[in-house]
Amino acid sequence: MAINNPAQNHAATCLCGAAAHAGHPAHDLSAPGHQASTGLSRRGLLRAGLTGVAAAGLVAGLGPIGALRPRAALAQSTLSPDAALQELMDGNGRFVARKLKSFDEDLAILQQNNIGGQQPFASILSCADSRVPVELLFDQSIGHVFVNRVAGNIATTEIIASIEYGVAVLGTRVLMVLGHSSCGAVSASISAGAVPGQISALYRYIRPAVDAAGGDPVAATKANAQIQARLLSESSPVIAGAIKGGTLKVVAAYYDLASGKVALVA
Repeated sequence: MAINNPAQNHAATCLCGAAAHAGHPAHDLSAPGHQASTGLSRRGLLRAGLTGVAAAGLVAGLGPIGALRPRAALAQSTLSPDAALQELMDGNGRFVARKLKSFDEDLAILQQNNIGGQQPFASILSCADSRVPVELLFDQSIGHVFVNRVAGNIATTEIIASIEYGVAVLGTRVLMVLGHSSCGAVSASISAGAVPGQISALYRYIRPAVDAAGGDPVAATKANAQIQARLLSESSPVIAGAIKGGTLKVVAAYYDLASGKVALVA
């Protein structure tokens, strides 16, 4: 979808534009502890060419980020935070039932309609584990989910910056931190043994969850998702502002590899 200002279009569609967050110092957390409401089907929206870059949900007072402000979204990002979360959970229900709908969409249309910009309704911080295919397990297709993946689904400074971009510029309505069963990063943090290269750098982020859970892998994984979600909610002024403004919901969740089910972690 074309945007009148070419420079603005470039900034809003390229993650490099996140550098425009001048005025907001980096928050280092390294220390340890679619449907539109119109009722049209998603496929119908795609065929109608109703795409755009989300502007809704921009946090007041962002200053220089106003230069990135795209025009109002027409589809996914008009969902409320609760509706966005429900869309994810409904998609996971279809995944568990082996009744996916996203494969019915015309990929050529999806690709064409996302060339000019993106308007994902959800942000997900997931583990890098290859057994956690985020779009697939939530039955979502191109342009619907803004995914950040890193071993242990941890909130590093760089990950926070990326998620802030999704919230402030793209208008994502729900942010989910997704842990999963048999997570190697959590298991390695529990054992805290010698590992090659930089792998041990993960430990300091996950160790608070390990300590809280008493070394139980499942409990530690769930606790880690909760801790990372809380850090994102409380330590980023962009995310905290969106929550306060009612445009964003932040949740922690746990994906069971055996059943395929995603469950929220209270």
